[in-house]
Amino acid sequence: MALNESDPGDPDPAGTGPGRVEYLSATVDRIAKILVVGAFGTGKTTLVGAVSEIRALHTEETMSEASTGVDDLAGLDHKTTTTVALDFGRITLNDQLVLYLFGTPGQRRFWDMWAGLAQGVAGVLVLVDARRLTDSFEVLGQLEEHGLEPFAVAVNQFPDSPDHPPEALRAALDLLPETPLVYCDARDRASTINALKVLIRHALARATSPTSLTAPGRSQLP
Repeated sequence: MALNESDPGDPDPAGTGPGRVEYLSATVDRIAKILVVGAFGTGKTTLVGAVSEIRALHTEETMSEASTGVDDLAGLDHKTTTTVALDFGRITLNDQLVLYLFGTPGQRRFWDMWAGLAQGVAGVLVLVDARRLTDSFEVLGQLEEHGLEPFAVAVNQFPDSPDHPPEALRAALDLLPETPLVYCDARDRASTINALKVLIRHALARATSPTSLTAPGRSQLP
């Protein structure tokens, strides 16, 4: 299935602009559930909000003193909220294909939710912060433990991110040669759509049955 390279909608990450699309086009005959995972503070909520063509659903709560000493805020001086359940958004990639995005909580204590959220996924986008690469090791381990594949790794480019070449990142994250690795800015809609397209192309190449991408009436979405 060819992917449309156009950038639909408007870049309003809050979901309030006039370009937001509320209803699916009648031409849509394929949908895919995509899981967006990553360590605490890698930008998952930002990514879902930036790319969603509908008003994104967020379950963020203000961080309290209870998280002191539990959540590692090193390098995250301005972070005051955290996802406690999920983020949800939708993006139409072309006339036929729509993605439903489910963002997971980053803290380890919430990872039990992954099993439910992962049901029926067509692919997983792993968001990585190159400033805190070691935080992503356990996330990748969780994918292996739950048998979640195919997946692609998107390196979120923060203003102070180190300039690691792709081969160094692949080695550090112990990625297989066929696992896609891309750079993105989770705040930028076009950049995020490109990362999702890379994942979908990988998923289509790996697909072994038509159920990987299903028609709306046969959706595996919960």
